[in-house]
Amino acid sequence: MSVQLSLGELALSLVLVAVAVAVSLWRRADLEKDLGLAVLRSFLQLTAVGYVIQAIFDSDSLLLVVALLAVMVGVGTWTAQRRARSVPHATFPILIALSLAAASTLGVVLALGVFEATPRYLVPVGGIVIGNAMTAAAVALNRLADEVHAQAPRLEATLALGATSRQAAAPLVTQSLRSGMITLIDQTKTTGIVAFPGIMTGMLLAGADPVDAVRLQLVILWTLLGSVSLSALLALSLGYRGFFTDAHQLRELPEV
Repeated sequence: MSVQLSLGELALSLVLVAVAVAVSLWRRADLEKDLGLAVLRSFLQLTAVGYVIQAIFDSDSLLLVVALLAVMVGVGTWTAQRRARSVPHATFPILIALSLAAASTLGVVLALGVFEATPRYLVPVGGIVIGNAMTAAAVALNRLADEVHAQAPRLEATLALGATSRQAAAPLVTQSLRSGMITLIDQTKTTGIVAFPGIMTGMLLAGADPVDAVRLQLVILWTLLGSVSLSALLALSLGYRGFFTDAHQLRELPEV
């Protein structure tokens, strides 16, 4: 079974967005332009991506899958770097973190035989992982920047007593890792109670057996939890170094 929607039916789904616009006007929240832009961008971007994915599915080329995932990693890196602009030289750590998250998750699910190595499975799973890794890395690095600025005097005192930059930054990295992971952990804890995750929902709409949908979703959730944790840790482990010189001194921090 497949779900087919006409453009008219698609337009009707904007009724709740219209309600949100009305509420914004009523409360003078000035969100109308942002809501309109969000709707327009989501339509254009998803439509374009839909045609690209269809072309990749038709070609059945793994090289095109790798190319698409590389583009996703690049855009995700750029987006996360903009969010973590207070972290010096954050681009490379984020790039490595997102690449590792995608590679490790796809490697595990393929090794376990959960999916076949075809575009139909690799593209959506890779996209889910990269998106979550991007969010976790950006949040964790942002928290790290805030902590470094807030605790700069303590860091300098610790360094003056002979600690290395790694030793001085270790507590901040730990706190930042918790911040980056807490959203995904909470989502995993409440899965099936507060909300149904995307893959499970898609399988149910497609007519799959609920038990099969649940088991597949659990595989994705658990591998996602592990790989995103590793990516956030890697982004922090590499990213904190940008705040220190090679001589283990705290760099001059920009105003935030």
